Amino acid sequence: MIIVGSVREGRVGLPIAEWVRDSAQKTGAFDIDFVDLRELALPFMDEPNHPRLQQYTKPHTLAWSKRVAAADAFIFVTPEYNYSYSPALKNALDYLSHEWWRKPVGFVSYGGVSSGTRGVVGLLATTTALGLVRVGANVELTFGGKQVVDGVFHPEEKETAILAHELEELATLAAALAPVRAGADT
Repeated sequence: MIIVGSVREGRVGLPIAEWVRDSAQKTGAFDIDFVDLRELALPFMDEPNHPRLQQYTKPHTLAWSKRVAAADAFIFVTPEYNYSYSPALKNALDYLSHEWWRKPVGFVSYGGVSSGTRGVVGLLATTTALGLVRVGANVELTFGGKQVVDGVFHPEEKETAILAHELEELATLAAALAPVRAGADT
């Protein structure tokens, strides 16, 4: 699953995520569920029960749970906002618990001089608590918006190489963690 972590008008995250999706499709190793949080339109967390109980009451939560449970690995394409993470992405993570457990996650972050890394660091406590397993290779885009021309992201060679390594790690970890998830008491 590739998740577009920004819902803002004019966001550069969408063309960056489309590049990630196209690159992943070219490997032939993934069946991709492309999630644009803007289209998903989850309201601010509105479930009455703790996500760990999986006693969901809202149709949007039930649908989100089904999609995330079906995924074996994730890439979060995420901006940095005010030295931290995207609230839309954090909200999407907070809706669920077991569905994320022991699945690999990679990040493609973008921002100013920090390349979105502070946003990723802000998410690490949450992703760790949810049991997501972070890959080592992550794409970090400094002023990534400058690489978007006419709505298309144009990566540099280095970024393409890092993404290829990240995708390889995701596939390897997804296979390695599958037996762990199968034996988990969810």
